[in-house]
Amino acid sequence: MLLGGLGLILGSFIAALVVRWPEERSVASGRSACDACGRTLRAVELVPLLSAAWQRGRCRGCGAAIDPIHWQVEAAALAIGLSAGWIAPGATAIAGAVFGWLLLALAALDWRAFWLPDRLTVLLAATGLMGAATDLPPSPADRLVGGLLGFGLLWAIAAGYRLWRKREGMGGGDPKLFGAIGLWLGWRMLPAVLLVAALIGLGVVLVRRLAGRPMAADDALPLGTLLAIAAYPAWLMMIEALA
Repeated sequence: MLLGGLGLILGSFIAALVVRWPEERSVASGRSACDACGRTLRAVELVPLLSAAWQRGRCRGCGAAIDPIHWQVEAAALAIGLSAGWIAPGATAIAGAVFGWLLLALAALDWRAFWLPDRLTVLLAATGLMGAATDLPPSPADRLVGGLLGFGLLWAIAAGYRLWRKREGMGGGDPKLFGAIGLWLGWRMLPAVLLVAALIGLGVVLVRRLAGRPMAADDALPLGTLLAIAAYPAWLMMIEALA
C-alpha cells in the first residue's frame, strides 16, 4: 500500500514532466497551473486521480478539458507501486517500483513526443547497475550481458536498416533504452520483451485499422513505448518465478 501511495504522488510528477519537458517548461519550479488559462491550481485540485474525477476532467476556472495524460499516468504509477509490493518484499519491491516508474516516464514521453531523453535512460541504466551491486536478481553477469546485448542488437538492426533503405528506421534512443532494460532484466528476458513489444505494436496497428485509421508503410510507432510496456511485466514474472 505504501508503494501504491508513493506511486500516486510520483505519478502526478511524472505526468507534469511528460507534459512540460517536451515544451521546455520547468517542472521543478513554479506552482501548478491550468495549461489552458494559466490559473494557479489549489491543493484540492491536485489530489492524484480524485481531483480529475471530482472535476470531471475539466478546469474549474475556464472549463477547458484537462489533458487525460495526468490521470492515466497517475493510475499507471499506482498500479506499478501496488504490483511491485504484491510480488516482492522489501528492497526488491522498491527497486522494481523504481524500474516501473522510470519506464512509465520514458514510455509516456516517447508516445507523446517520440523522445527518449538520455538523462532518464542513463538514470534507468544506473539504477540497474546499482541493483547488481546490491545483489538483487538477476546476477551482475546476466545484467552486464543484457545491457550489451540489448544495446548491440537494436543498434545493429538500426544500422542494417539504414544501409538497406538509406534512411533512418529507428530512433537513437531505442537501443540505449533496450540496453538499460537489459541491465535490469538480464539477457535471458530480452527476447521475450522484444517479442511482446512487437505484438503490442501489431495490436496498435490492428486497432487503428479497425477504427478506420490505417497506418501507411512509413508511419512510425514509438518503439521505446512498446519496449517499456513489455519490460515491467517481464520483471514481475521474473521475480515471481524466483520466489
